[in-house]
Amino acid sequence: MKSTFILLALVVSSFTNQPLSAQSRKKTSPSDPVARYDAYVRQAVQDWRVPGLTVTVVKEGNVLFKKGYGIRELAGVATDQTEPVDTKTLFAMASTTKAMTAACIGMLVDEGKLKWDDPVANYLPDFMFYDPAVTREIRVRDLLIHNTGIGNADVLWAAMEIPSDEILHRMRLIKPTYSLRSSFIYQNIMYLAAGKVIEKVSGMPWDVFVRTRIFEPLGMSRTKALFREVTDANRAKPHFESNDTVRAVNSLKEESLVDAVGPAGSIWTCPDDVSAWMICMLDSSRYGGKTLLKPATWAELFKPQTLVTDSEFYPTQQLTKPVWKTYGLGWFQQDYRGHRINFHTGSLTGMVAIHGQLPDQKLAVYVQGNLDHAELRHALMYRAFDEFSLGVDRDWSAEFRKLYGGLKQNAKLAERKVDSTRVLNAKPSLPLAAYVGSYTDPLYGKTDVSLRDGRLYVSINNVLTGYLNHWNFDTFRLVYDQWWNGKDFFNFELDTKGKVARVRGAGIELTKVQEGALKGTMEH
Repeated sequence: MKSTFILLALVVSSFTNQPLSAQSRKKTSPSDPVARYDAYVRQAVQDWRVPGLTVTVVKEGNVLFKKGYGIRELAGVATDQTEPVDTKTLFAMASTTKAMTAACIGMLVDEGKLKWDDPVANYLPDFMFYDPAVTREIRVRDLLIHNTGIGNADVLWAAMEIPSDEILHRMRLIKPTYSLRSSFIYQNIMYLAAGKVIEKVSGMPWDVFVRTRIFEPLGMSRTKALFREVTDANRAKPHFESNDTVRAVNSLKEESLVDAVGPAGSIWTCPDDVSAWMICMLDSSRYGGKTLLKPATWAELFKPQTLVTDSEFYPTQQLTKPVWKTYGLGWFQQDYRGHRINFHTGSLTGMVAIHGQLPDQKLAVYVQGNLDHAELRHALMYRAFDEFSLGVDRDWSAEFRKLYGGLKQNAKLAERKVDSTRVLNAKPSLPLAAYVGSYTDPLYGKTDVSLRDGRLYVSINNVLTGYLNHWNFDTFRLVYDQWWNGKDFFNFELDTKGKVARVRGAGIELTKVQEGALKGTMEH
């Protein structure tokens, strides 16, 4: 049934997703397409105010375009230098790592050491879900396609420092958002579990496996599997935009947290290396006389595995208007101008990436940048498809700037609307000292609230910190010391005796440790 749907969608898309007019096919310049694309990228980098960027394009087994733009880090924060980005500059792959993790599973399938539809419990008997039925039924394939029913649980690695085994252990405490395989919600921690399956079956930790089975055969000598291995000075630094100003940030602690879920997004690479991976994934996993996967296994990576809902897809769909949207094994998929594309984005603490394929044209593009959620990545991907294969001239950069600019404006309006609901001159129910204390939860860890200079101050697992500014009654607004994380609401709840009992906010829910309980715990 699913394959029939996809086939029909592809046929329909060939008629419905064509250029809007003859004018969109008219080339603006007779110049060489590589020079034209280079000029387009340079303008886009300037328009989107991205400090540094790399773009790599491969076609029919050859590197067609490979270049660095801008600088690794804006001056004035951590350094006074402005080193240029080149084709050796390391950037975070972030979630484009997932395709490599899926390929690693495929290698073990080829060796007969596991099957895609083996129960995960065969390999990770201690990995349990809230629903015992899901624990029994979950398959290796399910770890790679975001259909387990578990919602976003990134707080387990982005807001606490716990080992990867502990992250997986706490998954049993998360109530499902929907039933197994009935929908799609993007989920990073399942890829951590996939990495643990690789370790169990191969006897090698995921980072060693990916290095020996992908990086080394492809000659990716600069690529690093974990953030803690990125010690080269030629690396990009993360940047965020705040109040219309782009600033570099010193977020080494947050960047390092991704290693706990490495198979989901910890790899760093550069154009000189990633071009080999791009060519390999376009050509049945062959590169330089080597073959990473059997043809059938390679093809399995790109078979649609599950449908992606509108709410879980990219805002770009408002303009590209795909007929269908699916997820393979580590790849998003959609139709574009009558062709199938495979792609995946990556976003991590001030870094972005996108890896896109137009497989029937043997074309792929990879973009990496050092500005948080700089969505010119989508524009440069579609522009490369148009420029180097489809013969179309459409200014995706301008259109996506308008689209995402509108979304940003809508978010600001929504925030103002929420602020308008505040009750003027409302005060907290209790003196500020009553909110002070430790709040704990088996899933979310420990949050401490203290008084500093007459204001409430919060520390979430000793990772995220900031002041709590009173907002409305018992609701406070957390302004992070790590300013790039923005703001979050913290709502304190009182019990029937009028004492502070719980707090909710920043994606966590915790119970206050009462003085007697805390004393008993300390004495024990």
